[in-house]
Amino acid sequence: MALYLTRFSYTPETWGRLMKNPEDRREAARKYIESVGGKLHGFWYAFGAYDGYNLWEAPDNVSMAAVAIAIGGGGALSKFETTPLLTVEETLEALGRTQAIGYRPPGT
Repeated sequence: MALYLTRFSYTPETWGRLMKNPEDRREAARKYIESVGGKLHGFWYAFGAYDGYNLWEAPDNVSMAAVAIAIGGGGALSKFETTPLLTVEETLEALGRTQAIGYRPPGT
């Protein structure tokens, strides 16, 4: 299964609802990814450009996209970005394939 990193931010309205009724959103996130056969590896809140980060494992891109679309379409977030993560082994394999591509920079 592939790993995915998501970065998200709540809307001000969502923060307002959470202040009135605090809840552990890890359980909701776990339920969403498990519904497509995946696993939640971590859930963190943060300071900065994003309010939080999740590390997910999903069977494939379509499964992760379904979770991302469902969450992003729910209206509680102002930002939701997903990055597929590569293992070191996958990156080494990609590096090994680069010679066959024959890339030429523009203008050279």
